[in-house]
Parts: sequence; structure tokens; C-alpha cells
Amino acid sequence: MFAAQALSPGDSVVASTVSNHICPLCGSADTRWLCRDRWRDYFRCLACELVSVPATQFLSADDEKARYDLHRNNPDDPGYRAFLSRLLNPMLERLPPGSHGLDFGSGPGPTLSLMFAEAGHTMAIYDPFYAPDASVLERQYDFVTASEVVEHLRLPRQVLDRLWACVKPGGSLGLMTSFVPDGVFRPDWRYARDLTHVCFYSRATFAWLAAQWQAELDIRGTDVILLHKPQAGVRVAENG
Repeated sequence: MFAAQALSPGDSVVASTVSNHICPLCGSADTRWLCRDRWRDYFRCLACELVSVPATQFLSADDEKARYDLHRNNPDDPGYRAFLSRLLNPMLERLPPGSHGLDFGSGPGPTLSLMFAEAGHTMAIYDPFYAPDASVLERQYDFVTASEVVEHLRLPRQVLDRLWACVKPGGSLGLMTSFVPDGVFRPDWRYARDLTHVCFYSRATFAWLAAQWQAELDIRGTDVILLHKPQAGVRVAENG
């Protein structure tokens, strides 16, 4: 059962102005208002379980970038590397030597792409603010990664479909994002406190997405999602 827990009554100071919220992932109008905090409202989709914020309550692009500019993700930071290894290592398990990959949302200090390169793979990067060469999105790769990115997507289905199209048959899409804890969404959850985060996922959300793509789904822990694209002509069994 998916539940929501609001802050104390005195903390909810923004009135909801959204009456018809469409899920930005699956397009369903079958959504339910969950709760609100000081800044925004949260809705749950009954079809794909995505929790999302209405577009009218997004930060401006300038304010969003200003927050990203504060990030201090350094490729020389062993703690940051250890964090990214949670996605890196399970991806490396399946990659043939010398694979070619794309890191989407590489940020101001690209690190995951560097770690893959150190493991012998060639990499392209894309970031709408820091590496905006969209031509890299017109190619296909053996693997695509997006670490701590999908929670920021304002048009998640459009972007995720594009990333999936960038994956060659037999390749993999690797994502990292924290799942809604224990199916209970709280607006005081650390992920919700970051106002650049506008979409919140659960295991059920990625199971829905895998079914749409006929992908093999492999979830590792509480924040790593691997989606494997079948070879042409190979049918993937439904995920249980």
C-alpha cells in the first residue's frame, strides 16, 4: 500500500492550485493528491506509482542551475567515487571489454564517465547545462548511464524514451535514484527537500517502465536500476 505522510499542520502553508494533474511519466490522468509542504504539492499516479510535482511549481531554469553550481562533486573525492561505484560495478559485470557508453546528466564535474574510461571503456557525456552537445543523443551506445538525474526530469517519459533509444540491442541503461522509502512518501524526506527534484520513483514505477519497453529489469538495493534491452527478435519474459 502506497501512503503519504504530511508535515505537521503548521508547516503546510502553500494552498494547492492544481486540480487536474497529469502524470508526466505515463500520461495518466488517474492521479491523486498526496500532500503538500511549504513550497509545493505532490501527486501520485495510480497507473505507474510515480510521485510528481506540478509544473507550475518548478523552479526557474536560472534558479535550478544556480543550485547545481553549488555541487562539489570532485573526481578526486574517494567518497564520491565509492557512491558512484554502486552503479558502476553492476554495469561493469555485463559490459564486454572496450564498450562505448554515454553518461547523461554528467554535471559540472564529470566523474562516472571517467571511472568507466579507467575501466577501459570509451565515453561520451551530455548535460543540458554543462555539456550541452545534443548530437551525442543521436547515436547509439553499448550502455547509457544517468546517476542522480531522473528525479530532476521535468519531462521524464520524453527523456527516458530518448535514452532508451540510445541503447543498442543487447545493451543496458543504468540509473541511480533513491526509491520512495518503504512506499511511504513524506515531504520531509531528504529527496523531497531538494527543490530541483520533481519526480520520485518506486520499484513499481520501474517495473511499469520495463514492461513498456519490454526490458529486463534488475534492481540493486534501494537506488540502482538496470534495464537491459533484448537483442533484436528476442522476447523478454514479463517481470514478476
